[in-house]
Amino acid sequence: MRSYQPDLTPPWKKSTPAPEVPAEPDLVVEEAVSGFCGAVIRCEKTAQGPTVTLEDRFGKHRVFPMEPRGFLLEGKVVTLVRPSAGGPVRPARTASGSVAVPGARARVARAGRIYVEGRHDAELVERVWGDDLRIEGVVVEYLEGIDDLPAIVREFAPGPDARLGVLVDHLVPGSKESRIAAQVTDADVLVVGHPYIDVWEAVKPSSVGIPGWPAVPRGQDWKTGVCRALGWPENTGAAWQHILSRVGSYRDLEPQLLGRVEELIDFVTLPA
Repeated sequence: MRSYQPDLTPPWKKSTPAPEVPAEPDLVVEEAVSGFCGAVIRCEKTAQGPTVTLEDRFGKHRVFPMEPRGFLLEGKVVTLVRPSAGGPVRPARTASGSVAVPGARARVARAGRIYVEGRHDAELVERVWGDDLRIEGVVVEYLEGIDDLPAIVREFAPGPDARLGVLVDHLVPGSKESRIAAQVTDADVLVVGHPYIDVWEAVKPSSVGIPGWPAVPRGQDWKTGVCRALGWPENTGAAWQHILSRVGSYRDLEPQLLGRVEELIDFVTLPA
């Protein structure tokens, strides 16, 4: 009798084993079939086999079976496995969801800049995108307001190697901010904004522990009105520090702000 190999599959048809990667919390992967991309929230053992729950940037959760070669990590096929009990857990991502680069040194600052409207905006951008900005060499500066934005742009003297990105609060059709932004037409300047009256609103209410941001009547200082409505002491500086302390990553921010900041970073760093 002839003896046969147990596996008669031709070598060129055999699947190359994919590397096994522990599904540690915050690891961001893409499910190979659906294309759903998100951060690992938890792993569970079920009767049908182990599963992993992913959360995307908009807070949506989906559960997937941890099948061999079922996920993409940085574009490469991998097999997710349950992390070992007591094993070291190292964040695979920065607070913005970008790939973490342990030990990376800050890059020398670029000529390009990102301007944001207010100190609170700058502190929030630093909290979530600070690691990314240092690696890219992007400096964020804050403006007291955008009333003089056209003059500020002229003084900056933007160019292909010194692009300027500007983040504006309450950039909605018909607003004063939209009329000012429309005056800036330089190709090396990108002005984008979010719809919120103040960047406080860009923090998800659930992250702050409130049911929602209150409506403040016209004519009142918005931040003071928020403190009154929520029963907080009328100290807007202390209120902001409380809000900022509840922001740990991009998951605590509204998508309308996330997309705009990342758009500005790309504009300043990518080749013209």
